[in-house]
Parts: sequence; structure tokens; C-alpha cells
Amino acid sequence: MIHDSSMQKNILLINLGSPKSLDLKDIKSYLSEFLSDRFVIDLPKLLQQIIVRLIILPFRSPKTRKAYKAIWEDKGSPLIQNTNRIAESLIKETGWNVKVAMRYQDPSIKDSILSFKKKRANDIIIFPLYPHHAMSTTHSTKVEVDRIIKKYYPGLRYSIVKPFFNHPKYIAALSKQLKPHISEKLDKLIFSYHGLPERHIRKSDKSEKHCLQSLSCCEINCDEAKNCYRSNTLNTSRLVAEELNLNSKQWMSSFQSRVTIIDRKWLKPFTDIELKNFPAKGIKNIIIICPSFVADCLETLEEIDLRARETFIKAGGKNFIYVPCLNNDKNFINLLQQLISEI
Repeated sequence: MIHDSSMQKNILLINLGSPKSLDLKDIKSYLSEFLSDRFVIDLPKLLQQIIVRLIILPFRSPKTRKAYKAIWEDKGSPLIQNTNRIAESLIKETGWNVKVAMRYQDPSIKDSILSFKKKRANDIIIFPLYPHHAMSTTHSTKVEVDRIIKKYYPGLRYSIVKPFFNHPKYIAALSKQLKPHISEKLDKLIFSYHGLPERHIRKSDKSEKHCLQSLSCCEINCDEAKNCYRSNTLNTSRLVAEELNLNSKQWMSSFQSRVTIIDRKWLKPFTDIELKNFPAKGIKNIIIICPSFVADCLETLEEIDLRARETFIKAGGKNFIYVPCLNNDKNFINLLQQLISEI
């Protein structure tokens, strides 16, 4: 493919992050950095560090290592490898200068920005690979990007791509991933999103009067709902279900990956609880997809495709179909290309 050099763009794709290796010290290093983010565990710093260092790291690190070990690839972390494949496909399609960074650990945002500085790239586009707004992902990433650029490359001009939870091409890409698996045997399609504490949703509501104030708050078309993680996710599910012509009984949204050490009030319903209870309700043939992740990772490959599958089958379920993330699917790459081109 021939690319026009005059249309060259400098792109930085940012994903969440992963341990450098399966060594316990690297697992602890990753968890410590991630959980010390004030937008993840949003408590006073001293209390946050007591919880992280004295409770979470000693007890959670070995379990986390075991989980990563179940899905680790020969070249390392699936999240990093899949994100690299997204970058490679985008480069192949466009010829752009595309780099990858992680919000936590390596490859770091700082090193990526310094690399652009070394090559005298003075105008870049930052693309956080999160479809939905959340203080712990999109906001945290923006704050960190702003901090690093101000400190290490203040002359850099940059734009940040906004979440794309309702973009027609994102909805179409998810629908095309799902369509081959939809049949008359389907009892339920589950859209499983990463969970958040309810307090994160309330903190993201600048009006302090809208989010989680009523059962229908996410259905109201307003600025608060547009910037609300829960509303974003429910809109993604609804739009994909409409694209697939599913009725309301054929699909549902749920939330996974909750950690209740700090707060027991997380977004509901819980994916694991729903899967455990489905067979007794006659729901024995399911499809599950995780739209809040664009690249397969620990939360999709281990938590859903391994553990959630086992939970469902042990409870009496028959067919459990996990539909992978978009990864470097051509429809997703086309979406990235369009969103970047519109900046």
C-alpha cells in the first residue's frame, strides 16, 4: 500500500498496562502503581497506601500472578501484545508513525513522549483505548499525559481522542464480531463491562444531582449522562442489540472485576453472580462479550473465558461462547483511522 508522506501523523495509543513479567516483584510493582493512582483508589493518600501496601499487595499479588500465568503468552502480556498488534495494523493501513504506551508500567507514557521529542515531532494525537468515559481510565490518562508533556516536552502540540462508545463504526464492529454466533439457540447475550464503585459514578457527575439519583437516570439525554460510565456502557449495549435485532429479553448488561475491600457498592448486576444463577432460570446457552476492553487481557481471557466459563458450566449451563475483543480487527482499525483523521 502506498501512503502519502505529506499526510504523516504521529499517534500515541495508550492502554491500561500490565506487569513486566510473572515474577512476583513485577506483579507487586504493577499493582502498586495502578492502585496508588488517586483516580483508582480515591481515598486520602495515607489511607490509600495502608490499604494497598498492608492489605492488597500481600494477599492479592500471589492470586494475581496465578491468574496472569494462566493466560501469559510466549512474548509476554496479552494486553501489551494485542495493543502492539493494533498499532502494527494501523501502521500498515495508514503509514502513520504510531507508538504504544501504557498508563501504568512499560512502555511508559514518559518514554514515548521523549521519543517523539527526540525525533522533533511537535504535533501528536493521543488515543486512549477506552470506549467509555471513567475517572479511573480516560480522566486519569488525560491528567497523566498533561503532567508528563508539561514537564518533559512543554512545546508539544497534542490532541486527545474522546471516547467512542456510541460511534456507528464501533457499534458496527462489535455487531459484526457477534453476528456469526447469534442463533435460535441463544438464551442470552451478555455485555460484561469492567465494574466501578458507585462513588466513581457520583464523583464524575459535576452537577451532583443526576447520576444514580433514579433508576432511569442513564436514559436521559443530558451532559451528565454523556459523561457517565454507566450510561455510556448501557448505550453501547442498546445500540449493538438494536443492530442485531435482539429483543429486550435476549440481552443484558452486567459488570465484572469488582474489588470490595474498600467499597461494597459497585455497579450492578454482577457478571459472576448472574452467570451462577442463569442455569436455574433456564438460561443455559449464552454469548458473552466485553466491550469496555478493545484488546484481550487478564479481565477477558482469565476472568471471563476461563473462570466465568467454569462458573456457568458448573452451575448447569450448556453452551458458553466468549466473543473476543476487537483487537486488530479490520473494522476496528478503520474506526481508529477515522477518529484520528477527524482530529
